[in-house]
Amino acid sequence: MEVLIVGTGAVGVGMAATLHSVGCGVSLLARGATKDAILAGGLRRTGLFGEVVIPAGETMVSDDYGAFPENAFDYILISVKTMANKTVSDALWEHHAILKPQGKLVILQNGWDNDQAYLRHFPQEQVCCARVITGFQRQAPNVSNVTVHTAPVLLGNLYGLDVAPLEPLAQAINAGGIPCQTTEDVGAALWAKMLYNCTLNPLGAVLGVHYGALGEAPEGVAIMNDLIDEIFAVMTAAEYRTYWDTPEDYKKEFYGKLLPDTYHHNSSTLQDIRRKRPTEIDTLTGKVLELAAQYHVSVPANTMLYRQVKTIEANY
Repeated sequence: MEVLIVGTGAVGVGMAATLHSVGCGVSLLARGATKDAILAGGLRRTGLFGEVVIPAGETMVSDDYGAFPENAFDYILISVKTMANKTVSDALWEHHAILKPQGKLVILQNGWDNDQAYLRHFPQEQVCCARVITGFQRQAPNVSNVTVHTAPVLLGNLYGLDVAPLEPLAQAINAGGIPCQTTEDVGAALWAKMLYNCTLNPLGAVLGVHYGALGEAPEGVAIMNDLIDEIFAVMTAAEYRTYWDTPEDYKKEFYGKLLPDTYHHNSSTLQDIRRKRPTEIDTLTGKVLELAAQYHVSVPANTMLYRQVKTIEANY
């Protein structure tokens, strides 16, 4: 199996080390300091699922899509920030010959509607999505630390197509130590992740705290309850579904399992703000607001958090 990783942040580095550790051929599209660090020091995954070390020189690393051979890859894993999707989609299409005819793009990102940028060029049969609810943090440009985990990575597509072609990838990730499986309903999984991310990411980022701290005060719980209620109202209006029928059902799972399991994690939004980088708020809470406007649903709590994150970004 040959895999190209596009996006060498915490998730990309972690997945690259995981797949290489079980014998997959791994190539990386990386630039700048990250490229230099991988070339000089290889890759390393640490944390919950044990340490994996890939020595320098065992993976191909380039900042040029044209450097990769044609008909090379079974899977291209896309873990760039969502703001880069149009640019990446255009570049991949320009060099689409590097993907085997039956190869798949697999989007490992937060948010909703990320597939749309890739469907501009690629057919539905090649565009797949992953729900990742494992927490990765980059300790160095070539080191990814798995900090929290609450459910397996789920691979699938949003168009009712056969998920069997994703089984080899799921099995490889699982064998590499990160629980992973395919699903026939990745849309429900992505909306479960939207509920989780949109409740925790912007609030933790604005307050500057890890996930667990948000549940330590009744006022924090009240804000999260409002966010959950609003997102469910939007989902209902837009006729999207997830694993829980009501906000109250979700809150039992959220406060009983999801929040405790990821208690100490700092959200990617908070990590971006601390580094003074653009956040992915537009593909998280921003998508909730877009749907709310389309279906005339009032979402004041989500709107306020979105505005606060955008104001922080504007003042870097």
